Amino acid sequence: MTIKLTFLGGVETVTGSKYLLETEGLRVLVDCGLFQGYKQLRLRNWAPLPVDPAKVDLVVLTHAHLDHSGYLPLLVKNGFKGPVVCTAGTRDLCAILLPDSGFLQEKDAEFANRHGFSKHHPALPLYTQKEAEDSLESIVPVDFNKEFDFQGKLKVRFQFAGHILGAAIVKMVLNDRTIVFSGDLGRYKDATMLDPVPISQADYLLVESTYGNRHHDTQDPENVLADAINRTANRGGTVLIPSFAVGRAQSLLFHLHRLKAEQRIPDLPIFLDSPMAVKATETFRKHLGDHRLTADECDWSRNTAHYVQSVEESKELDWNRMPKVIISASGMATGGRVLHHLKHYAPDHRNMILFAGYQAGGTRGAAITAGAKSVKIHGAQVQIRAEVDNLHMLSAHADSDEIMRWLGELDHAPQMTFITHGEPDAADALRHRVESEYGWECSVPYYREEVILT
Repeated sequence: MTIKLTFLGGVETVTGSKYLLETEGLRVLVDCGLFQGYKQLRLRNWAPLPVDPAKVDLVVLTHAHLDHSGYLPLLVKNGFKGPVVCTAGTRDLCAILLPDSGFLQEKDAEFANRHGFSKHHPALPLYTQKEAEDSLESIVPVDFNKEFDFQGKLKVRFQFAGHILGAAIVKMVLNDRTIVFSGDLGRYKDATMLDPVPISQADYLLVESTYGNRHHDTQDPENVLADAINRTANRGGTVLIPSFAVGRAQSLLFHLHRLKAEQRIPDLPIFLDSPMAVKATETFRKHLGDHRLTADECDWSRNTAHYVQSVEESKELDWNRMPKVIISASGMATGGRVLHHLKHYAPDHRNMILFAGYQAGGTRGAAITAGAKSVKIHGAQVQIRAEVDNLHMLSAHADSDEIMRWLGELDHAPQMTFITHGEPDAADALRHRVESEYGWECSVPYYREEVILT
């Protein structure tokens, strides 16, 4: 029997990952992500899914980041009734990320309606916190390296991808064909996460290409972080770090703890101002063995940072003139509490806005790191006079060399390698490199492209 593979997201962009596999009597959706960034991409979240959610039998998640899981509440809301399988770590992080996503969408819609800056009357959330919580009931956790059999038709195995807690490379056997989804590949020798597990065989392979045309900065992140904090503190400023709540925030706390312990930075107060990041940090202790941190190291964050829970505490940070470090979601400045901090700190040249990784096109983070003099926040232009920098070396994605290293572990070439999850230039650069160095047949799919796997 043939298999049809349809690319419903995660192609021509780094967001909205959704890959639909169809064969006789079975429809499987691998990843169920939100589109983020450019408006024309975000509008796809509101358009009907090209497949009826009620006719999807199974969802498989590679990891919990919203560009891979954030559409799940809408899928369930629109009729999906099947199970969602993922690792236990991904399940626990989805229980944090998805309700928070619904909550923020409700708050953003409420704020837009109250201040009248939305073109929609009324502005509505894509889904609510309650709808996100309801969708969690569909999730079935599966251990790493344990085979999950679905109706005797499909076998699924999760293997460590690194990247974030719970992230997996997905190996599927369907109609006697092995199909491998890299998900988001992590780094080798990362400070907190395990190395990506090598894969020996795949008939068809989908591999991410976020950094397919780039190499990561080889500087020690602690040296760069220490320099940025010391420089800002010396001029009486605050370091604001827009951070992904899952993965990046925990890495930052790890490095900040070491810098404080070695007295390489002043004894400034450090604030983790993201309830979601606080919960994610605590989740690491539940999954010892799925990352590099020990139980003691997982507890470091409580001694390193003040956890900010309430909105009132968050607001107080903007009126406290003491030099400090604030870590706040979201990592690309697309929403959340960090927007309120940006409005306060960005116009002052003494402060620093320190990003911590990849900034997708169309996001405020991409605009600010590209040198924008102002960005729109909550309907008004905010001047960017603060110093701006980016800790590229903290990226949780494998770079071009690391992707090639992982691909090189295969015993032989797949029948086809699909280059996904990358901007067009990055995806095509990786395609060219794989074809020239390994001689494999590659394809860079386009949105809604359909391919028959024979």
